[in-house]
Amino acid sequence: MASKPPPPPPPKNAAKPPPPPPPPSASENPAEAPKPLPSSQIVPSLDFDPSAEDVKRERTGAKSSKDSLSSIERRRRFMGRIALAMLVAGAGLATWEMGRPWDEEELKAKKWTLEEAPKSRWERTKIRFTGIFDTFTEPLWPELLPPPLQGHLYRPYTLLVSVDDLLVTSTWDRQHGWRTAKRPGVDYFLGYLSQFYEIVIFTTQYHYTATPIIDKLDPYQFYIMHRLFRDACRSEKGQPVKDLKYLNRDLSKVILLDTHPEHVTPNPENAIILPKWTGDPKDRGLIAMIPFLESIAIFKTPDVRPVLKAYEGKNIPLEFAKVEAEMKQKHLEEWEHSRKGLSRGGLTLSSLFGGSEQQVASSAPLTYLEQKRLEAQRHYAEEQEYLRQNKENFDRMLKEEQEAMAREMPSTIWGAAQAMLAGGPQPPQSQLQQAQQQQQASGQATQQQKQ
Repeated sequence: MASKPPPPPPPKNAAKPPPPPPPPSASENPAEAPKPLPSSQIVPSLDFDPSAEDVKRERTGAKSSKDSLSSIERRRRFMGRIALAMLVAGAGLATWEMGRPWDEEELKAKKWTLEEAPKSRWERTKIRFTGIFDTFTEPLWPELLPPPLQGHLYRPYTLLVSVDDLLVTSTWDRQHGWRTAKRPGVDYFLGYLSQFYEIVIFTTQYHYTATPIIDKLDPYQFYIMHRLFRDACRSEKGQPVKDLKYLNRDLSKVILLDTHPEHVTPNPENAIILPKWTGDPKDRGLIAMIPFLESIAIFKTPDVRPVLKAYEGKNIPLEFAKVEAEMKQKHLEEWEHSRKGLSRGGLTLSSLFGGSEQQVASSAPLTYLEQKRLEAQRHYAEEQEYLRQNKENFDRMLKEEQEAMAREMPSTIWGAAQAMLAGGPQPPQSQLQQAQQQQQASGQATQQQKQ
């Protein structure tokens, strides 16, 4: 370690410094004793205001670089203002364009006439702007059903039937999981009314959950002509609703059966709300609706909506039974009156057929509704007999059709993508549908021969 060099020796002739005076004692003069220094003068203080120091500094007159921008930054801000101005101008032009008059394609797509379409520019702009978001709230297709079938398969009336709590009900437990029960009378309900109605299943379920149920209800596709699922519904306040204006059918000939009133809010005048089926094996509610529904088709009702309005909030099977009983009584009275008139004129039914008056009176005539009902029941019985005789052939054709569909399904992701881009192959008419058409054609010919 370096050592401090010794101080130089004082010169020989230098005078000695005087000794320091002795410190005064406190006893001599206490007032003249030196006072101790305050601690603030011994330790430097950190209590100061930096802003005060800046104020004290003198200004030189030079400009600060804090508010100055480089040429690149100025150019960037200028381009940003131009882009914002162009965006605002484009939005204004698009808004103005949305208010243009309606063209023929738009009127056709919305099924409007020029007189029915909104007239003001603001209404046209609003409708076109909200139409941008229709993908998330409207059905996937503007027309849910194809044009009606023609020929002997034509049905003037369309019956939309829900699935949940109407045709089936589902329960869940720990032991068995989900189980689905079929309502009593479903087979007869679908098979019998398919003579009068174009039956369409319209459910809020997704296709992958509802398709297995529908296949069980109609395995040979004889009765249910079309199927509509959740993607055919319109979203209203987050809930699916069945909007019949997309159905591609005359709404004066459409009846919707459902158990949920919130699902039919767009067209309540076309809907019949039935009580939910909870699994009672002795239930007859579905069968009890057949006389009312078949009478609408038999009497060729021009508009079903006033009829449904008359039965709104009532027990339809019970009320219609009363109406039919009154019709029957009136028919019997008219027949009795006409029979008495013939007997007074000397010409009676007994004289024509060789029977007595008692035999004629005991045979009550059938009303027009009863006659048509009897014909429909006979046709249903013949159809069921045809299905029983050809059940093995139908099962074989159904199995072959399922195997053919499995072979046509792409086995790789690339094949699935190609099929999706190409729109998928158009499936030919199944053998079951061909057999159905042939059977219905033969039944129609039989009825014409009887007539």
